[in-house]
Amino acid sequence: MAYFPFFVDIGGKNGLIAGGGRVALHKLQKLLPYGAKLQIVAPEVSEAMEQTALENDIYVIKRAFEPSDLNEMFFVIAASDDAKVNAEIGRICRERGILVNVVDDKEACSFLFPSLVKEGNLSIGISTEGTSPEVAAELRSRVVSMIPADMDTILAYLGSLRPLAKTHVKDTGRRAAFLKDTARVCMDTNAVFDERETMRRLEAYAHGEEAGHIEGVLLVGAGCGSFDLITVRGLRAIRQARVLVYDDLIDQRLLAYASERCERIYVGKRSGRHSMAQEQIQKLLIQKAREGGLVVRLKGGDPFVFGRGMEEMMALRSEGIPAAYVPGVTSCVAIPAFAGIPVTHREISRSFHVITGHLAGQAADLCSKLDFASLARLEGTLVFLMGFGQLRQIADGLIHAGKEAATPAAVVHGTFDASVTVVRGTLADIAEKAAEAAMQAPAVIIVGRVAALGGAREGSMEENTI
Repeated sequence: MAYFPFFVDIGGKNGLIAGGGRVALHKLQKLLPYGAKLQIVAPEVSEAMEQTALENDIYVIKRAFEPSDLNEMFFVIAASDDAKVNAEIGRICRERGILVNVVDDKEACSFLFPSLVKEGNLSIGISTEGTSPEVAAELRSRVVSMIPADMDTILAYLGSLRPLAKTHVKDTGRRAAFLKDTARVCMDTNAVFDERETMRRLEAYAHGEEAGHIEGVLLVGAGCGSFDLITVRGLRAIRQARVLVYDDLIDQRLLAYASERCERIYVGKRSGRHSMAQEQIQKLLIQKAREGGLVVRLKGGDPFVFGRGMEEMMALRSEGIPAAYVPGVTSCVAIPAFAGIPVTHREISRSFHVITGHLAGQAADLCSKLDFASLARLEGTLVFLMGFGQLRQIADGLIHAGKEAATPAAVVHGTFDASVTVVRGTLADIAEKAAEAAMQAPAVIIVGRVAALGGAREGSMEENTI
């Protein structure tokens, strides 16, 4: 068979669903937004299906299927719990030339029911011609993640532009460019232009001036660990970037999402080994932003959690350059969680405190810079980032300030393959345990009772894959 994905108007047309169970309900729910005049026939109808039919003014016949039920039907869904009944419905429909879908019987179908995406006027149907509904469902999920939240408003706006563009932009090539660029910008920003900006853009394209590029800098959190922890909005920004400025602690697979035309610039920031000074990075962002287009500053974790994100944003805004922020999954919560350690837990830890263990090159003087006395008095969880190289100093500083030496502690190292390595112990022995396990940086240090949760015996080393 050769299936072509026609989009057929079924609004107001008669459709029959033969079946009253879970599968039939699923088909019914998919059909509802398209306005067909539906009817259900089945000896038994589930409570959920009966309620759905009642809410949508759908006629339900509680009896076995009869051939006369097919009279005047435009399409039929055979979704009963009886395969023989479904096959008979399929046979009669084919004989009468009625479109029919028979569940779990591809050969009996004259049309296939796709995996559907419906967002206002947007309809997407995905089919593998029955070979793998699971693949179709997975692709549907991926497509849904790419659709802006306000898709219906965007489509209505873009639809209203077509007659305006025909009136104001006479050149067909420029008109096509205007519609294409405007659609792209609306999709990428999840917003539409007001009347004044719309007219300005129309005039610009009418005179051969491009006006469709997104300008400025986006500070995007790449998340921590595997590439698939980035947000949908962050991934969309990477795809749109003209320039991508990225750090060391990101999964390199994210770079593949940038367009071939995107300029990729590695600045290699990592605790203890910076390939470019912060001031140089800020000057680079300003320079690239002034060249036009969207610059994405991709930073590991979240840009505003010890990522110096606000420094970069302030530098950009002081030069009159638009700058915005896309959050990222931060390692201070996620990396411990991957090891089974929650930073809060009822009746154990009602707060958590995130501390940097890296003080701008002053590691040797860390004990005098950190207020260990205040940290030791805190009852919640202490989370140290960028502090693995000073693990012994941190542990000793807390003990000397009054924290019990037997306080549970853990060190967790995350990787880009979604696995973590964990060493557990106490403040008294965690540094020694980490050294024995040859634990590597970067690593997150957790101090508090939660560090004893979710793992193997104290002081052991674990390797977990998420």
